[in-house]
Amino acid sequence: MGHADAQPLLGCMYAKGYGVPVNNVRAYMWWSLAKAQGDENAAEGLDIVKKQMKPAQIGKAQTLASEWWENLNN
Repeated sequence: MGHADAQPLLGCMYAKGYGVPVNNVRAYMWWSLAKAQGDENAAEGLDIVKKQMKPAQIGKAQTLASEWWENLNN
């Protein structure tokens, strides 16, 4: 729902599998959204998870983040 404080936590949950299956695409997506809203620590999470991803996965995560952002602002 656009809560910037929750987004980095969701990124961590997906990266570590806390309560959800590990999903680097979702982790990247949430950290990307958090970074876009000014969370300075989100960049660190992005750097870590990015090293574990293939370019196609990063592209998918970026697409998901863009779609999520557009839906929030419509």
